[in-house]
Amino acid sequence: MDPVQMPISSTTPKSFRASPGSWLKRKILQEKLQNPFGLILFLSIAVCVPFVIAYLDFTASVVLLVSLAAIPSVYAIVAYPRFGMIVTLVMAYLIFAIIRLGLDFPAGVLLDGIEFLLVLGFFIKQKQRRDWSMMQSPMSIMMLLWIIYNVLQVLNPTAESYMAWLYTIRSVALVTFLYFIFAYHIRTVQYIRLLIGIWLVLALAAALYAFKQQFFGFSASELAWLTSDPAIADLLFIGGEWRKFSFLSDPVVFSYNMVITSLLAFCVSAIVKQWWLKLLLIIGGIAFLVAMLYSGTRGAFVLVPSAIAFYAILRFNMKIFIGVGIIGAILAVLIFIPTSNPTIYRFQTAFKPAADASFTVREINQKKIRPYILSHPMGGGLGATGVWGQRFAPDSYLAGFPPDSGYVRVAVELGWIGLLLYCILLFVILVTGIRYFFRMKDPELKTYCLAMTLIVFVLNVGNYPQEALVQFPNNIYFYLVVALIHVTYRLDQQKQKINRTA
Repeated sequence: MDPVQMPISSTTPKSFRASPGSWLKRKILQEKLQNPFGLILFLSIAVCVPFVIAYLDFTASVVLLVSLAAIPSVYAIVAYPRFGMIVTLVMAYLIFAIIRLGLDFPAGVLLDGIEFLLVLGFFIKQKQRRDWSMMQSPMSIMMLLWIIYNVLQVLNPTAESYMAWLYTIRSVALVTFLYFIFAYHIRTVQYIRLLIGIWLVLALAAALYAFKQQFFGFSASELAWLTSDPAIADLLFIGGEWRKFSFLSDPVVFSYNMVITSLLAFCVSAIVKQWWLKLLLIIGGIAFLVAMLYSGTRGAFVLVPSAIAFYAILRFNMKIFIGVGIIGAILAVLIFIPTSNPTIYRFQTAFKPAADASFTVREINQKKIRPYILSHPMGGGLGATGVWGQRFAPDSYLAGFPPDSGYVRVAVELGWIGLLLYCILLFVILVTGIRYFFRMKDPELKTYCLAMTLIVFVLNVGNYPQEALVQFPNNIYFYLVVALIHVTYRLDQQKQKINRTA
């Protein structure tokens, strides 16, 4: 009698017998674990992890939990770049809030890692859907030249420290490359609306937290940071009051962020149809400007009238000029009215530079450094000033130099060649934004382009008295703004083409 044999097919899937690897690939990658196998896997993890943690010490438990969260997060950022872009924009706002909690981990490196994953995902997507049409824009060419010049700084013979270059190039190259990532992945008006909504919500949270600091004081961790170094108090305690910075890095970054977001809110309010949303955007824009005043940053105060004047030029009509005239009269009253309020008084001094001691100091410093800039065409090297210069070349001539200006920093570190390239880059972005604005037809896309062009303009102005584009979140959002100038024009042209053929 032949032995009885049980058929394997009764208990094992045919596809699994043929190839376990292909079966797992189908279950995990194609079906994305949305099947009984995925349910069993997640239930097993949920049951096993608590028991494993119970037998581990605290450090090992934290490492395990972070690893479990990191693996799917890394996959999601690479495989779903639009999700990764949102994570980047949110983290850019929250990174310093996390740092001030006292958590001992490199939060800056974490954000660099997210940016690197976005770059990796960009090239992977380019293999699947090749599209380099963005390179036809003059802005893209200038961005590429700017990245290349910064990379070539490693060959700068006058650089005091190559380690300073290494630490600085991460943020410069990765952050600048975000422009290409944004320009490639933002393809619908709906996604633009989502990004703008996230931006406005994050900025509103920052503004409300600044109101909390103004009326209810700083938290314990913030007070510990403010009193940790006398130099911090010298910068932030003025006229008997602490300058407010919300949960961002410092008052300058916070104030500039409030100004550009107020411009965004006011522009978007002009095209929304729901009255309650229009009212909310206007109130939000006003709240951003009030929060900006609490920062005590003189450089930010002049940005508002600059933006109004530029807006009047772009939207040339009688109604706009009447409105600008009324706003100008209100500003004139605020500037010249006698006051004992320290916030309003500091606002007034922004328009009277002769009475500003810090402005005089900046002029003296710039006059001293001018011969160095002229004699060093490639500058003193990327990262030669500021934190990295003091850390890696503390005895160098530039380590203790306070740039106090984005343009001066570029001139000192990258030379007059770098400054020329930088100014051309910003000029090309601004001119392209203006040209695209006048060519566009769709009212919504045209308004978004106008808002982004206004933001680029005020950041150009604000980059002279302060460093407007070197710190989170403003540096990342600047390249989002530039990308949106390109994307809104592209979408508008596509829409016009469809309308012509219809």
